[in-house]
Amino acid sequence: MDATTTTLLLTGPVLVPCALAAAHALSLAGARRTAPATPRPVPVPAGAVPAPAGTEGVVPPPPDTDAATGRVSPWWGLVPPLAVLACGAALASALPRGGALPALGGLLRADALTAWMLLVVGAVALIACAALPSQTAGEHPSARGTALLHALVQAFLGTTCLAVVTANLGVLWVAIEATTLVTAFLVGHRRTRRSVEAAWKYVVICSAGIVLAFLGTVLVYYAARQAGIDEAHALDWPTLVAHAHALDPSVTRLGVSLVILGFGAKAGLAPLHAWLPDAYSQTPAPVCALMSGVLLSVAFSAILRYDVIADAALGNGWTRALLAGIALLTLALATALLLAQRDHTRMLAYSSMEHMALIALGTAIGTPLARAAVLLHIAGHGLAKSVAFCASGHVRRLTGTTLVGRVRGLLARLPWLGGAFGLAVLALLGFPPFSLFASELGIVRAGFTAGLGWATAAALLLVLTAFAALAVRTARMVLGPPPAPAPASFGAGAVWPLVLGLAACAALGVTTGPLTGLLHDAAATIGGH
Repeated sequence: MDATTTTLLLTGPVLVPCALAAAHALSLAGARRTAPATPRPVPVPAGAVPAPAGTEGVVPPPPDTDAATGRVSPWWGLVPPLAVLACGAALASALPRGGALPALGGLLRADALTAWMLLVVGAVALIACAALPSQTAGEHPSARGTALLHALVQAFLGTTCLAVVTANLGVLWVAIEATTLVTAFLVGHRRTRRSVEAAWKYVVICSAGIVLAFLGTVLVYYAARQAGIDEAHALDWPTLVAHAHALDPSVTRLGVSLVILGFGAKAGLAPLHAWLPDAYSQTPAPVCALMSGVLLSVAFSAILRYDVIADAALGNGWTRALLAGIALLTLALATALLLAQRDHTRMLAYSSMEHMALIALGTAIGTPLARAAVLLHIAGHGLAKSVAFCASGHVRRLTGTTLVGRVRGLLARLPWLGGAFGLAVLALLGFPPFSLFASELGIVRAGFTAGLGWATAAALLLVLTAFAALAVRTARMVLGPPPAPAPASFGAGAVWPLVLGLAACAALGVTTGPLTGLLHDAAATIGGH
């Protein structure tokens, strides 16, 4: 593949979403310019219902039409995820076995892990962006709110793709920090007291994590310079991996530990996990799908990059102990909170913590089987959780609540919705034929054969407890007689993204097909003990 094509394939996943975000931003600016500067009084007809206090005589805003918003249809939001998928597939087919494709002087780089993560990001984003118009149809009566939401979603997609395609650890940190800024506005998008509080909590906790990751990055840079690596390549990931044996062990150990704790905050791992349930409960459902399936996965892929450096510089003992401890702590917290949970959105948030803990445990195990299972788990969790969150958004629209105790008989009331939500939870519980069954089985097998049987057994006990809590609450929502019917209309745009996500998750559980070679190459890229 020539350099120009490689550059286009690596920059496309970043530039296409950012271009659409800019288009939505311009439409938002245009709508503001055409809006009336001041409200003008209008006569109130005799016998009319009085307006709410403070709104008397104000002309209502223009309807949410393409003409009023700047002519950017929300269905254009499918173009960036499709572009990310296309670029990921093209890079996967063009990569030499065990090799990489650099671009822009090595600033961007595609290896098997890059291609795998692009496919995961594109698939999850396609489901979320396809569900976004139907999910927000009744939530944002103003065109400006809708345009702002779509702009932020595309900007989020662009920043996460930058974190995936860059080979520079400094740019990686900047990209993940940019996701914090964008998602903070997404969390607080509803502008209610609780959403603003959740946004500030997210900013404070994740900023603390990002500061820790920054300090760790600086320490790794210092260790690289002390090892004789020139300034231009001191944060270049391939260079650091090649010269890891020359890095100062003490400085590298401290730096990588800070990075794992810092990026672990964005991945939903303890101890900096407290932002996750509050943020998910206040964010539109498709955005929750993106945060769970994309943000957490991309943040953990950064940990995988640093883990390769640490294993080469220190051996596998330190990161194995650290990641195993974090995984068990996160699993214990998620399980305890799931047992007491009564809100189905927060229930799914704690489920995300549980699955990220399993991914961390698989990384700690570190064998080739465990690494392949980790990557498969990242993909399966993203697909299943995107369906679960989008379905939960429809449940909230149908019932007007997120409380588990007030949702009954979904399967009898709306079979497609109850079926999609139930199947998504079954996928998250690790039932076959969904891919999480194969990935969890791979992590457990690798754990018992790699000398971490005690940690694997403890994790299994916690997972079974979380399994029971999640299964009981979901059964209460899905099964049973339906309550009195309430009017609700859902078009085809609400159904097909859920079907697509479930089908992809099931297909990946039956066979990885043409992705088998890419999966093994990606597992080899992040090493094996």
